[in-house]
Amino acid sequence: MDTTDIFLYAGYLLVILGAIFAVVMPLIKSLGDPMSLVKTVVGVVLIGGLFFVAFSIADADVAPKYAADPFNITETGAKTVGGVLITVYVLFMAAIAGIVITEITKIVK
Repeated sequence: MDTTDIFLYAGYLLVILGAIFAVVMPLIKSLGDPMSLVKTVVGVVLIGGLFFVAFSIADADVAPKYAADPFNITETGAKTVGGVLITVYVLFMAAIAGIVITEITKIVK
């Protein structure tokens, strides 16, 4: 094991620790004021609902080329990917609309 491997493993460890702290520390801080979690829960539920709708309308067709080796894409896998893509598209459009509306309201004021 040379120094490159050691630094890679150290980097993996730091990324994992950073992800854990990014989730745990706000939860610890919000224990003092549990009502602050309401906005977070509402946001997560809304995005989950959006994904459910997107998953429901996503197409489950898989081209024969991708259903075989080495891809082995199933109908559920294709539907999940389609649902994620539709969710990302809707969130992107909502973000752009929010930016445009904000800028227009700044101009009007």
